[in-house]
Amino acid sequence: MLSTLFILILSLGLSILMTVHYLRKKAWSLFFWSAGMWGFTISVALELAFAAGLYNEILIKSYLFAVAALVALLAIGSVELTQNNRVKIAYGIYNISTVVILLLSLTETSIGNILSGGVVYGSLPVPVIIGSSLVTFPAAVILFAMSLISYRRTGQARFLNITAGIIVVSIAGTLYIANFPSILYIAEFIGIFLLWLGFVDLRTIFHNAEARSEHVHGGV
Repeated sequence: MLSTLFILILSLGLSILMTVHYLRKKAWSLFFWSAGMWGFTISVALELAFAAGLYNEILIKSYLFAVAALVALLAIGSVELTQNNRVKIAYGIYNISTVVILLLSLTETSIGNILSGGVVYGSLPVPVIIGSSLVTFPAAVILFAMSLISYRRTGQARFLNITAGIIVVSIAGTLYIANFPSILYIAEFIGIFLLWLGFVDLRTIFHNAEARSEHVHGGV
């Protein structure tokens, strides 16, 4: 539970930082990226609730939806970086269609109790697996491709961290299907750490802090 709480704190902090960044820049890509991080934060919060013994059909279905939605939102944010409106519209239509399929699969099937020792552990109904896969797999491919393209254009290593972090986070959300609950939480920690390195430019933060300090001391 402590490791999940630590991951929750990290993801909550990154979600807040990205939301603030969006409010300053007003860019749609940042809006969807921050929304995706909030989805990740919600999924980790639900894992913490499961570890505390809270469980019902609504919670587990909300968790499964959040795990898929966060990957889709991150992918939409990446697609927003392109200048091709046809690609944006096509992927938007695909996303809406697959999310509807996922929602129908969640509402029409019974999940049951798939917890073991407070950890999400167990197989899911086939319709839910299909619906989730339709949302997450194409999104993961888009995220990987767009991050590599951004790296080639800018040469900034942070895009490699974002790529790796997104891939790990995407995989983490589905590891319970393969009955690897311990790897699920390790992957979430590694993924959120890499995303921190990618989305939060620590060197710029430190540089700005030093500049402000020098300005203050220089004005005294």
